[in-house]
Amino acid sequence: MIIKKLQHKYALSEQGAVDMVKACISVMITNIVLMMSAGILYNLINDLLNDRLHEDRRMFYVIASLVIIALVAITNFIQYNATFLTTYRESGVRRTVIAEKLRKLPLSYFGKKNIADLTTNILGDCAMIETASSHWIPELIGAIASVILVGISLFFFFDWRMVLASFWVIPVAFFIVITCSGAEKRAVRKNQAVKMDMADGIQECLESIRDLRANKAENRYMEELDVKIKKVEQMALFTELKMAVYVNSAAIILKLGIGTTAIVGGTLFARGEIDLLAFFMFLMLVARLYNPMEITLQNFAAIIATGIQCERLDEVLSHEVQSGTESMNNQGYDIVFDHVGFKYADDTDVLKDVSFTAKQGEVTALIGPSGGGKTTISRLAARFWDTNSGRITLGGEDISGIDPETLLSNYSIVFQDVTLFNNTVMENIRIGKNGATDEEVMEAARLANCVDFVNLLPEKYNTNIGENGSELSGGERQRISIARAFLKDAPVILLDEATASLDAENETVIQEALSRLIKNKTVLIIAHRMRTIANADHIVVLKDGVVAEQGSPAELAAYDSIYSRMTKQQMISQNWKM
Repeated sequence: MIIKKLQHKYALSEQGAVDMVKACISVMITNIVLMMSAGILYNLINDLLNDRLHEDRRMFYVIASLVIIALVAITNFIQYNATFLTTYRESGVRRTVIAEKLRKLPLSYFGKKNIADLTTNILGDCAMIETASSHWIPELIGAIASVILVGISLFFFFDWRMVLASFWVIPVAFFIVITCSGAEKRAVRKNQAVKMDMADGIQECLESIRDLRANKAENRYMEELDVKIKKVEQMALFTELKMAVYVNSAAIILKLGIGTTAIVGGTLFARGEIDLLAFFMFLMLVARLYNPMEITLQNFAAIIATGIQCERLDEVLSHEVQSGTESMNNQGYDIVFDHVGFKYADDTDVLKDVSFTAKQGEVTALIGPSGGGKTTISRLAARFWDTNSGRITLGGEDISGIDPETLLSNYSIVFQDVTLFNNTVMENIRIGKNGATDEEVMEAARLANCVDFVNLLPEKYNTNIGENGSELSGGERQRISIARAFLKDAPVILLDEATASLDAENETVIQEALSRLIKNKTVLIIAHRMRTIANADHIVVLKDGVVAEQGSPAELAAYDSIYSRMTKQQMISQNWKM
């Protein structure tokens, strides 16, 4: 039960929760061993005052001191391993688990998150919990447990009134810090929100610096960004001040324990109810106890604040993933949409009762006004999202019951916005098929019409193309994306506006490559340019989330359809002159 609670509370693995328990126990044992020296000192002074320090007693104290030194060394070594080494190992496991979890989450989850937030999850939140697990939590629990054990021991072996006089401030101090937990969490949430706003602003600035300079808007944007940065500074100060009020108040209460110990001890000593040595021991105890407890109170406040990071990570780790069978029993590769309905998180209908079939060996084109649901259909076909109603089948098998990675092994997808990596041409194409040979990569590049521009690069296929292919033109980047699809050679092809932003020359080259790519496959293509889909076998016209019409180009052109009107409008726009 404790292990499960720790897992959920601090986003730990089962082994990580077990290691945290061991860390807390090791800290407790270390604290108790350190306090044993006070017991040895008490007995030594008692023997000195009563003239009982004979040869055998001196040897006892020498041996006892050596044993305590050895125990301190051993327990500190164990504590270091239990708190730090295991925490760093768990931190690595946590990051890996989060990355694996993110890989399996539906794309609808990422639609609600931004990159800065997810980066903070993996880097910032994990680092904060790492610090809490290695420094704050074991120290806090270990300190509380050791203080309770010492208090119980003193209660039975010494005067109980002195124990109460020394220890009453500890629960009161912790209660004061506990009362601030709600306010502290609210402040940390606000702090997190302004940090995210600042991170978004910085990221947006870096991504749009070209447009900002082109429009001479850098100064105005930097002024707005400076406001966001100042908000982070102000919120950080406010949060620290709020925590300081409670923690310092608790520390002041803690210091009152010295006064009550002195007053009660002095009174009892004056009455002859305790001896001088017992009085001295309790004064020494509170001096030894209260300073570490102040640090413990600060740790406690920090742990309360860390609860927000734990909640954020637990929200990722607890999110429902897309799952399914890892084997398929499909009969062919027809894609069938059967009365499909879909809504985004804001409950807005995107698709309503959509039904059509994209047959194997044919090109099925999705057209229609912007916002009609074309891209959503392509995402649903690849199970980037799951439908709210109806079903989608591939070769007769419902894709909602297939593991997304297994399903996507049957798909090659060419997006309008190509994502490339800061690596060589060779490795960027090889992403299409893990373990592909250089010869296979180069053959895919040839089919995608990449050879001409690759041969002009300084190191040809071994040329680094920069972050997101910054060294290449738009058409060259698109051809690398198509080369990946050739290399994968999947039976289903999804083309999402693959030539929409290209010039006429590049569009012709890429269309030639695409015509080779789509032979004998199930092809679902999204296009706005009517000439792109003039040779399609089947056209599905989407408007306001419903299938407004469907049929072959000839069938739709035979009457006053949306397709025919769109074709005429594009012909008019092509003939337009300045």
